[in-house]
Amino acid sequence: MITTFVRRHVLKVRRLLPALTALILLGAWSSPTFALPAFARQTGQNCLACHAGGQFPELTPYGRLFKLTGYTLGSRSIPLSVMAVLDYTNVRNTKDSTGVKDTTDFYKNGKSIFDVGSVFLAGKVTDNLGVFAQATYAQYDHQKDNGDWVGHLSADNSELRYADRFISPGNDLIVGAFANNNPSMQDVWNSSAAWSYPYVGPTFALGAPAAPLLDGGLAQNSVGAGVYAYWNKSVYGEFSLYKTANGPFGFLHPYDSSQISKIKDGAPYWRLAYTKDFGPHSIMVGTSGLVAKIHEGTDFLASDASLPTDRYRDYGVDAQYQYILDPHTVTAHISYIHENVKWGDQAGLGYDNASDTLKELKIKGAYVYNAKYGASLAYQQTTGSTDAGLYGGPAEITGNLNNSPDTTAWVPEVFWTPVQYLRIGAQYWHYTKFNGAGSNYNGYGRSASDNDTLFIYAWGAY
Repeated sequence: MITTFVRRHVLKVRRLLPALTALILLGAWSSPTFALPAFARQTGQNCLACHAGGQFPELTPYGRLFKLTGYTLGSRSIPLSVMAVLDYTNVRNTKDSTGVKDTTDFYKNGKSIFDVGSVFLAGKVTDNLGVFAQATYAQYDHQKDNGDWVGHLSADNSELRYADRFISPGNDLIVGAFANNNPSMQDVWNSSAAWSYPYVGPTFALGAPAAPLLDGGLAQNSVGAGVYAYWNKSVYGEFSLYKTANGPFGFLHPYDSSQISKIKDGAPYWRLAYTKDFGPHSIMVGTSGLVAKIHEGTDFLASDASLPTDRYRDYGVDAQYQYILDPHTVTAHISYIHENVKWGDQAGLGYDNASDTLKELKIKGAYVYNAKYGASLAYQQTTGSTDAGLYGGPAEITGNLNNSPDTTAWVPEVFWTPVQYLRIGAQYWHYTKFNGAGSNYNGYGRSASDNDTLFIYAWGAY
């Protein structure tokens, strides 16, 4: 079934070829540049030094050290880089119950597009101070009232970091402080929420109807600051506090101040991890958490500070393993987040339960040969409380007859890195459960596998 689906769209994929060829020729002409060229110019290192098998954004031990020491290793250089993603997305079944194709939810289905582009200001400011600032242009950001799509440039992940390192016989201590606009973007492991798989994904990902607040719920809606310490390359600890990104911090989010989550008081985030490197092996086992009170509103992104608050308590555990010995690179990640939300105004919201839970499991393993040819397999599962007021309701495509967020997907991927800062890949998102069921999840006969998605991309930086 998958083979037939892929073959059916080979001719459409060819529309990507001119763009891919241009990117490859650009790489051949302008090497040596690297995954994030601003950092590579600063350190004088190949992208493989920081990224496992060249599989950006996955960090090696050296890449983690570079970030923990405040992006300050090396000498100051031109701090600018750019990035772009060209892609092709095709969902297996875009028809509604009457057989008519849905062009609203699947607005560019079966077409190759320029998706997003970013510009980075990144690198060393002083011997102890560094910056990572990203602004992203989304070609299909939102629709006008007449249905036309509009592009938009906005702030993305951004961070200012101060760090110092103290080394003596038997001791190695890194301490630092940071300010950013996305809880967990300061993390250096890819099992953390901000940097977890997929690193790039479908233009319209029909994933779970809900995700924990810790997994991107406050990204670019908040601004926070924290401190951290890393002792003897083994024990890492961090504490930070996040508030609404409004007022003087309004430039750090992509919306106007009326369209962001309003956090009451402050939202604390914490992180604790144990790590060990031995030969070509590296392991990490960690835990993290976020507690926040979010004012209610007409929807999650339009909360009103005059309304009651919903209390979120998110707790996570995660682990990472790496084996890096030329020409082989093996990486594996697992994360689990448990969320409990106590609703401030259950009756007003129309929810069945006074509180609901949401659980998210992500597992991913990858192998890269000679920093060029790679494959990975990911498994993602979301489960949670049954609540008709929160999840229920029939709809042609994304309806929820089961009043449940339960969704399961398998994601195989193959990728090729022809030059150091360009990756070309293909993913296939296969859903075995969607909105609580494998079949007829929306009351109109739609199966989970109808949402299976082929995604082909070219992701490059300069």
